[in-house]
Amino acid sequence: MDKHNISVGLDIGTTKIVAMIGRKNEYDKVEILGLGRAKSMGVHRGVVNNITQTIQSIQQAVQEAEAAASEKIEDVTVGIAGQHIRSLQHSDYITRPNSDVVIDEEDIDRLINQVHKLVMLPGEEIIHVLPQEYKIDGQAEITEPIGMYGGRLEANFHVVVGQVSSIRNVGRCIKSAGLNLEGITLEPLASANAVLSREEKEAGVALIDIGGGTTDLAVFKDGIIRHTAVIPFGGNVITEDIKEGCSIIEKQAELLKVKFGSAWPGENKDNEIVSIPGLRGREPKEITLKNLSKIIHARVVEIIEQVYVEIKNYGHEEQKKKLIGGIVLTGGGAQLKHLKQLVEYITGMDTRIGYPNEHLAGGSDEDIASPLFATAVGLVMDGLKRQERKKAEAIEEEVVVEEEVVAEPELVEPMPEEEVEVEPVKERRSFLDKLTERVKDFLDKTE
Repeated sequence: MDKHNISVGLDIGTTKIVAMIGRKNEYDKVEILGLGRAKSMGVHRGVVNNITQTIQSIQQAVQEAEAAASEKIEDVTVGIAGQHIRSLQHSDYITRPNSDVVIDEEDIDRLINQVHKLVMLPGEEIIHVLPQEYKIDGQAEITEPIGMYGGRLEANFHVVVGQVSSIRNVGRCIKSAGLNLEGITLEPLASANAVLSREEKEAGVALIDIGGGTTDLAVFKDGIIRHTAVIPFGGNVITEDIKEGCSIIEKQAELLKVKFGSAWPGENKDNEIVSIPGLRGREPKEITLKNLSKIIHARVVEIIEQVYVEIKNYGHEEQKKKLIGGIVLTGGGAQLKHLKQLVEYITGMDTRIGYPNEHLAGGSDEDIASPLFATAVGLVMDGLKRQERKKAEAIEEEVVVEEEVVAEPELVEPMPEEEVEVEPVKERRSFLDKLTERVKDFLDKTE
């Protein structure tokens, strides 16, 4: 199997770590070759807090995926989330020395690099710089400035910032697990790629990814990312509430939530009761489903209201910024019964559950098309995209080399083959590739 057409997504979550191996098939869909999952032991609210345990969980998930796909995993694309992530809006501009030359990728790179030099709070680092709209010489609402003329190139950016130490800890875990960090992606963006259609991003949509430790939000409008936020609550706090409210152990609370939990108390009759075995010789506990759903309801309402505040911060109420696509729920927490109805009731927005099946090849395992694996599928897609970009750059380089060889035929003879390709063409690297490089450099220095 061609190694270059395979991509591995590694979703380091609070409750589970997922390794997913995928490749593109001839219909441009993603075919999942192997899936491995392990209980996440060293992660709290999306942030690594125990390196050794996290490494063990990563290795376990990777081994399982390798066995399923009969493939050796080397490079991985990793998702980053956690309560340390924040985002901000920023405008910047460059003045071009010659306005008679059309704007090219170098100009855009210059502008993006300028944003990367923004002074952040101590210990913070820019993860993503996402251009929204451009302005050329005062002409606004330009989405693609390449090929146009102009002296002053301006743009609005969505800047995602995270803590340096948290990013490096993730890098350290990957390296110690014997893997190579190929790229870093913000998890809500990966989930959005997996579950949202282009039409939804155009119309305006809010993606809510409810994980174990955090709830991630990404708002799109006119096909552009407008707002991202990470709320430090997820499915685990619901389990914690059930544990406290019903005086049972965590394992039982989690099972109760998954099997009988509902976000809408009115659905359960008063006489529906679940009996839970007592601890070592103690009497079994009887819990009414109505009480259970009241506990869940209270916490879910709190999470949704916090997310809705973030959506309103973007300005959903204004006609101009209305999100016609409504809300898409994904992540493990989206499997909670009657959650869709509750979200619609609280926000008054159309809601659907997001399954990552749009980009998956037909005949994929049903389990993989679950909201639980939306982030992992998005990371695999991201890795494939990154590889395609590298391939295109390699082809460009070859073309440049061949042109040089043709232009100076007398040099072809004496030069050994390796040296012909010494002249590298300027490659277009995304800011994420640069961030990955920086994390790698840092890890190498500390070795």
